[in-house]
Amino acid sequence: MRLSQMRSAASSAVLAFALSALALGGAQAQELTGTLKKIKETGQITIGYRDASVPFSYLDNDQKPIGYAFEICQKIAEAVKTNLKLTALEVKLNPVTSATRIPLIANGTVDLECGSTTNNADRQKQVAFTNTHFLTATRYVAKKSANLKTIEDLKGKTVVSTSGTTNIRQINEANTARSLGLTILPAKDHAEAFLMVETGRAVAFVMDDVLLASLAASSKEPTAYAISTEALSKPEPYGIMLRKDDAPFKAVVDEATAKLYKSPEGKALYEKWFTKPIPPRGINLLLPMSEAMVKTFANPSDSPDPAAY
Repeated sequence: MRLSQMRSAASSAVLAFALSALALGGAQAQELTGTLKKIKETGQITIGYRDASVPFSYLDNDQKPIGYAFEICQKIAEAVKTNLKLTALEVKLNPVTSATRIPLIANGTVDLECGSTTNNADRQKQVAFTNTHFLTATRYVAKKSANLKTIEDLKGKTVVSTSGTTNIRQINEANTARSLGLTILPAKDHAEAFLMVETGRAVAFVMDDVLLASLAASSKEPTAYAISTEALSKPEPYGIMLRKDDAPFKAVVDEATAKLYKSPEGKALYEKWFTKPIPPRGINLLLPMSEAMVKTFANPSDSPDPAAY
């Protein structure tokens, strides 16, 4: 081959390589879809927060959102920023309620919902969830002086639960199945139910353990109460919500949460919000990681099936 032909062939090869690289870059740019594309184009990510879901997402004395789930969402936002190679990412905040949280995720107003939302099969028909960040279960709170820890310890006693909840149904079912001989009183709300335990009208209040912990911590004498070691239900997973059928965004979020939960930082974050005094009033939920939570953090999962935990 002549020198001129060799130069021509080399030039052609370089040009072909350059065109190939350009085409590949264009293809990669086109691959950005859904939420990631929206965030890249706007430089914004929108976090939905709750105003009173202690300690997951709630307002401090300055009316600014704080909390365990809220901090997780902030860390997800940082991971998205890194993934998209953005020099800056504006985190917009949007309040949500029990009624609006799913519609606002589904219609694109909110990108991540940070609260105490149960991940179940019905909700997964409308939205997606990232890895579980908390497991709740139905337990009961009683005065420590009563020395009650298991379901059998309640035999023949008077207990209370809130009307219209799954919790009161569960204690009624357990009463029948185990022949406990309980007197089960319905309360109009959680505050009334806890007051009945405070004043001795019932020995125990049956409800989600994290809610019981919050009520006890906010009471006049927080150290006077204890939550049962035995649960009346299987674990119920809480997860951060995001839009359904958006695999690229979910992959980034799942990777970020799995990395956090497996790290010492994840355990420290849990302990900060569940075993230490939290703002603004300095209450302590005194709710250390359960064995199921330890396993969940070690092996992150977005499963809605209680049996998976």
